[in-house]
Amino acid sequence: MNTALGVSMSEAARRRGDPRIALVGLAFLAAAGFLGLHALATPGVLLEQGNAGFTIATPIGLLLAAALAFASSLDLSGGFGAAVMRRQAWLRLALLVLLLGWGAWSLASLPPLDGRLTPDEAEGPLRALAVAGVLLYAIAAWRYRPLAGSLPLAVLTSWVLLAEAMVAVAFGRNWQLSWWEWHVLMAIAFALVAVVARSEQRRSGPGGTFASLYLEETRRRLDERFGMPLDAPLGGEEREVSVLFADLEGFTAYSETRPPAEVIAMLNEYWGTAVPIVLEQHGGVIEHFAGDAVMVVFNARGDQPDHARRAAAAALDLQARTLEVSAARPDWPRFRAGVCTGAAAVGYVGAEQQRNFAVIGDTTNTAARLQTAARTGEVVIAASTRDAIGADAVVEALPPVAAKGKREPVAAFRLLGLRGR
Repeated sequence: MNTALGVSMSEAARRRGDPRIALVGLAFLAAAGFLGLHALATPGVLLEQGNAGFTIATPIGLLLAAALAFASSLDLSGGFGAAVMRRQAWLRLALLVLLLGWGAWSLASLPPLDGRLTPDEAEGPLRALAVAGVLLYAIAAWRYRPLAGSLPLAVLTSWVLLAEAMVAVAFGRNWQLSWWEWHVLMAIAFALVAVVARSEQRRSGPGGTFASLYLEETRRRLDERFGMPLDAPLGGEEREVSVLFADLEGFTAYSETRPPAEVIAMLNEYWGTAVPIVLEQHGGVIEHFAGDAVMVVFNARGDQPDHARRAAAAALDLQARTLEVSAARPDWPRFRAGVCTGAAAVGYVGAEQQRNFAVIGDTTNTAARLQTAARTGEVVIAASTRDAIGADAVVEALPPVAAKGKREPVAAFRLLGLRGR
């Protein structure tokens, strides 16, 4: 359970570029890894009798986790946080090397990790480790107090429980009731965070499961990317937007003849190409993925007066880049895209327990209908989008598109390019 928490946090940190999540994830991985090594000290598992290396593995892991917890509570908005993210992969590798090295050294019974530690011999080192660990956990817990939300509270509580576990390790006696106390404390600490994280996952917004732990800088970037604050209330407002809707023509036929894993790999390669285009190059907001389809909104925050041109440029770039991807795979389906500009309701829908960012209205429906009128590799735009772009839109008129729910067909134009690009 603890390893799963550490890995999921490390992945979230990598995706979001958040050093706090990276350090908390490393803290959980360190505690989990050394606890696993300690389990090998059980007589008859690897050695007939335990030795010092395996015996003290748990307090070493808890101390290392305490140091990482303390680091996660520091100001990470400057150079230190940036250095953590640059070296995140190396930090994980260093932890793995340390675990493997500690285990191998202990298994070989090399000094100073050889021999058995009697309770009297272990008492001094264990208590010294406990003092250092408790101090670090206490500072981390104190500095986590201003963070709001159930997950930060759970992590704060886990630091307190792990500090208590260090005390129990130092004063407990093997195979006596007091010795089991630190096992229980560690299990409660990890289970608490896991349960709360699972609850957050079910109702998380676009920032993901660990959004409430993010640094302010990370939250600001996500607010800009997803168009609304991560803690925005239910509801929304009407706003003029441009909506890009794209899907893969022939996807159903392709997926019927391929193993599911191959289909998912194809989609992930396409999305890996498409997402940076619409998010980073053109500032769009991905409203949702739906299998082989994606819906992207521009001007979700009301700060993109050129949203129609952005949407059109994103659609053209999406087609160009995915054509490069599919060039070596002629059997892959290709995208078709539609763009429409108009009013829509922008906000969060759902319940307090689970909500989703949504853009709702006739504009989104029309974009979807225009997409079905496009041929493979084409972009079809509405008259509203052409008018908003103006003379820079190089278009070719198409027959009006019959749109479900509309009494009159929709004027449609094939987008051939944009002047000035």
